Order: sequence, then C-alpha cells, then structure tokens
Amino acid sequence: MGYNELSYLLLFLPAALIVYQVTPARYRKFVLLAFSWLYFFLCSRLLIFYLLGTTVGVYLLAIAMYRVQEAASRKKLLCAAGVAGLFGVLLYVKYTNFFIRVLNQLGAGNSGWQEIPAVKILVPIGISYYTLEAVGYLLEVYWGRQKAERSFVRVALFLSFFPQTMEGPIARWQDTAMQLTEGHGLTSENLRDGSVRILWGLFKKMLIADRLNTAVNALFTNYTQYQGAMTAVSGIFYALQLYMEFSGVVDIILGSAQMFGIRLPENFRQPFFSQTASEFWRRWHITLGVWCKTYLFYPVTTSRLTMRWNRFARKKCGKYVARIGVTAIALTPVWLFNGLWHGPQWNYIFYGIYYLVLLWLEEVLVPVKKAFYEKTGFSSSHTFWHLFRILRTWIIIFTGEMFFRAAGLRAGLEMFRRLFQGVHLSAIREGGLLQLGLDRMDYRVIVLGTAAVFVYDLMKERKVPVWEAIVQKRKAVSWTLVYCLIFAIVLFGAYGPGYQKVDLIYAGF
Repeated sequence: MGYNELSYLLLFLPAALIVYQVTPARYRKFVLLAFSWLYFFLCSRLLIFYLLGTTVGVYLLAIAMYRVQEAASRKKLLCAAGVAGLFGVLLYVKYTNFFIRVLNQLGAGNSGWQEIPAVKILVPIGISYYTLEAVGYLLEVYWGRQKAERSFVRVALFLSFFPQTMEGPIARWQDTAMQLTEGHGLTSENLRDGSVRILWGLFKKMLIADRLNTAVNALFTNYTQYQGAMTAVSGIFYALQLYMEFSGVVDIILGSAQMFGIRLPENFRQPFFSQTASEFWRRWHITLGVWCKTYLFYPVTTSRLTMRWNRFARKKCGKYVARIGVTAIALTPVWLFNGLWHGPQWNYIFYGIYYLVLLWLEEVLVPVKKAFYEKTGFSSSHTFWHLFRILRTWIIIFTGEMFFRAAGLRAGLEMFRRLFQGVHLSAIREGGLLQLGLDRMDYRVIVLGTAAVFVYDLMKERKVPVWEAIVQKRKAVSWTLVYCLIFAIVLFGAYGPGYQKVDLIYAGF
C-alpha cells in the first residue's frame, strides 16, 4: 500500500485521522501505534514480528546501557551487540545473495555456493530506514546525549510511525520522538496545509515521475541502441524522475504527519540549485546525510586513528596534507556506506566511490580555487559564475544518476563511453524522444509540470514563503490553486492504459 495509492489516501489515512481525533488525548499515542503496526502488517504481513522484535530489543538494550553506565566496558559491549545485531540482520537479508554471487565470480563458477531464494522474500519493508533510526537511538544513549526512554510506546512509535515506514525521512531521536506521543488534536490549519502538501507531492509523482518512467525504462533497457545526446538524456530523465518521485513521496509523507500535528524533518532543499557536489548532498536526502555525518563522519574524525594521523601529518607534512588526509579518512566510510545502503549492486558501490572522489577533490583543490579567484577577480556570487557552477554540478549529478540507474556497473561504464560517441543532437531532432513510449502531449505535461516545480523551488530558494503568501491572499485564490492541483492530477496523472504501475523507487532501498 504505497503512499500514492487510493487505498492509503482515501481509506487508511482518513480512518487513522478520524479514530485519532475521537480518542481522548492521553490515548492517542496508542492509536498512532496501532495504525502504524497495522500499516506495516498490511504491507509486510507476518514480517511485522521482525519489527516487533527489533523494537523490544532496542528498548531493552537502551535501558540496560543506561543502568550500567558506570561500567564503561559493559555499556560498550551492549551497544556493540545491539548495533552489530541490527546491521547483521540488514546485511543478511539485503546482501547475502550479493556476497554469494561475488564468491562464485571469484571462484569462476566452481565455488558451489547457491543463492538463497528465501532471503529476498524475507526483506522487511523499510528495514533500511528503521535500522538506521534504531542504531542512531542506541548510539545517542551510549554517548550519554539521550536518556534511555522508559516509555515503550514512544520507542515503538519512533521506529514505526506509519508515514515514515517506507521511505523515511530518517529521523534522529531528538527530531521526532517527543512529538509522536503528545496527542494534540487535529486543527483546521494542519489539515489544510497537510492536504495541500500531499496534493503537491502527488502532482510531482503522478504527472512527471510516473510519466517519465516509460521513457527511462526504454533508455536504460536498450542502452546499446543509443549514444551521444540520447545517452545524456538517459541521465537527465532519470535524475528528474528520481527527484520528482522521491521529493513527491516525501511531500506526501510530511503532509500526512502534519495532519496529526507532527513535523518530520525535511529531506530536500532545492538540490538542483547547488553549486558543488558537496552542497548537492547537503540538500538531497538530507536526513541520510545528517545520519551519516552524526554517526559516521564525526566519530571517525575524532577517532584515535584520525587524531594520530593529524598530529603526525601536521608535524611532518604541514596543515594542508594533514587536512586532506583527515578528509579522506573520514569520508571513505561515509560514502562506502552510502553506496552499500542503497543496495547490493556494484553500480551503487561505484556511485558512493564516485562522490567520495569528487568531495575529496573539492577539499584538495581549495588552494587552487582560492588562487583562481584572487587572480581572476571572479566572485562566487557573480551571476554568470553562479550559473556556470550550477550547470557544472548538473553534469556531475546527471552522470552519477546514470551510473546509479544503469543495469549494473558494466552497463553504466558502457553508457558513459557512449556519451562521447555521436555527440550531435540529430537523434533528438529526428524524433528519438518520440520512440521512447511517450507522445508530444506527454512531453508537454512533463515540461509544464517541471516548470511549475522549478518556479516553486526558485521562490523557496529566494526565501519566499510560497504557501504562506498564498494563504494570506483571498480564499478564492488559494482554493483556485488547490482545485487546479486536483484537476491536474485527475486529468493528467500518468495512470490507466499506456502507463505502467510504478512502485515507490526509494522503498526498494
């Protein structure tokens, strides 16, 4: 039951809202938990028992760590056991068959290892998301930044709140835990704003992302038939599809939570206005980046190994070499983890390494960039230079997404090679785009829909409070825009004959 499906939007969510509102305030947290577990059961059936087991284990481990906080070794052992257990299950269900394939390849097919069909079936929905939340909570308790929570309901809701189950955002304990059990009643303002955000998310997903899916599948399935400009279109189309899909679903998620008066952390901040690769990752999938920074980057940066290198390098090689060495040490686990988190495929691992190298080079080239600005007089705020840096970052993004979506690393490398063959635009001018399963009307809808999203993001980038500004106008204006969204989704949404059913992309990660 995806968040974009009618069964969720017209049945499950309204039922949850009604029961929540008619229940006395002190019991509303139990309503949210019951509907959260019901949602998980409807999506994963008996795998609900894995979620329940994880919740009980994390709850008890946190309390045990808090009780033995004076015994540092026991506390460390309990934390290590919890983190290893959580990641161990994640590794088993997501990567067992991947490792078996690697062993078979290393043994040239003579190793005799057989893939385990049941493993794929056993992957619980949302495991990558609530595993990271559970690990984050245990580490917060271990470091003493949070007390072990005594309320089992609060821990359970933190790990299973139904709008977050499938695609996040990945919240830290301090982000959401207290809100989930406050039990505030529904308000007209929250219902209105949450509904509009859901509609905006449906607009992005159904008009643009789902419509692009047909063309994206054709381009990446038959990649050997394309080169030059058409191969470049592959990366552009997929990057656009992924943004509209993921940010659209996150809008639905945040809108759903907002109806209950719960503010989940934002996951996007106009990423296509970024001027560098590092800035892009501060704006894209923000909660994953925050998790990696909090629980991987900072701990590695302050580790004994890193500190020893820093002291040694500063003494022997200078501050510059020490800094780029520390950057390499800290970024490597973050980006290897990022690649592996997305799934057991070599192109995902390559994707992580791709950004690892780019972000490290940004640090390496800091003196070069400083000298360039001093000699040329350019300023990063200059309009021309600002646009140039954005366009350069787009090339980095589109290339990375091409590898990310490719049918394996070899396919990604072959597509990259084909980018530089037949670079002319003749294939596009001669109707190549019309051979991808979409007609001119489809492209008009995509272009107009993307233009609407661009204008909205541009206004947000310029700090214009878009929805607040609309609400402050006369009701006729705001209601007209709402009805325009509804009619656009109903009339131009990509569903029915000619369109494939599109599963939530990031739910697969």
